[in-house]
Amino acid sequence: MDGAAVAGSMRAAVVGGPRGIRVERVARPEPGPGQVRVRLEGCGVCGSNLPVWEGRDWFRYPLPPGAPGHEGWGVVDALGPDVSGLKPGDRVAMLSSAAFAEYDVADAASTVVLPPSLAGKPFPGEPLGCAMNIFRRADIQPGQTVAIIGIGFLGAVVTRLAAHAGARVLAVARRPWALELARGQGAAECIPMDDHHRIIERVKSLTGNTFCDRVIEVVGEQWPLDLAAELTRVRGRLVIAGYHQDGPRQVNLQLWNWRGLDVVNAHERDPQVYVEGMRMAVDAVASGRLDPFPLFTSFPMAELDRAFEAMRARPDGFLKGIVTP
Repeated sequence: MDGAAVAGSMRAAVVGGPRGIRVERVARPEPGPGQVRVRLEGCGVCGSNLPVWEGRDWFRYPLPPGAPGHEGWGVVDALGPDVSGLKPGDRVAMLSSAAFAEYDVADAASTVVLPPSLAGKPFPGEPLGCAMNIFRRADIQPGQTVAIIGIGFLGAVVTRLAAHAGARVLAVARRPWALELARGQGAAECIPMDDHHRIIERVKSLTGNTFCDRVIEVVGEQWPLDLAAELTRVRGRLVIAGYHQDGPRQVNLQLWNWRGLDVVNAHERDPQVYVEGMRMAVDAVASGRLDPFPLFTSFPMAELDRAFEAMRARPDGFLKGIVTP
């Protein structure tokens, strides 16, 4: 039975408990003032949602239908009151909170229209916009040496953006296949993330003892954060893009002070900044400057558990899961 079979209803994924997702038929949402309803084509699976799938003592289940999907895209099919600039049939990327479903609603101001050149292509705008905002906050310039620690989806996209901007990119990653991917995205040097001191000596050698103008940490763990500071030159910029969600961190403030580092937290919280990043991502992909499509692995909504498991296990070849209704 498809979403049109029962008037006013839809299929949605429900996280009923740790590692327990089911698909249910629920009421289809209606757009309120300033909102649009989107018939979803897909939604990305975000690493920040891994803990709620794995289970923690503080989470309450079941989650609302469609939650915590927040990387959706699709076609506008209904407008709420006081919406202008959008119409049914527009294909959009969106910021919402329940996009593991056939339909979701979003504020009109939190949508970005996708051009005809992207027709039929998956476009999880939120993570692509996040990558663009990381790149913008890093302020990467031609001729700089940029180390990127962690080559997952964000690391791969930022590698491509930095290389295209004329920087020399040093990619640091644990998995050999991820290093090869980084090379394909434009990394000049690919360094195994195996031994702390060996990595430092390698980067020191590659930079004539000065280290890197920019270092972007995209792992979200203590050791990569420590390593990132060690690889940043005097008066360089350390950009924290990894999502550190498993407890407090310690930092070597003596080193940060001695080198006079600029430290940037690249996690945005202003929805309009997210939206601007999404617009930048649309331009980058439509122009061919960025090609994210080989980085996606698609799963049907009924296999959302499997998508989360792939994100947890990180098998070779997997970077970013997207789920289709």
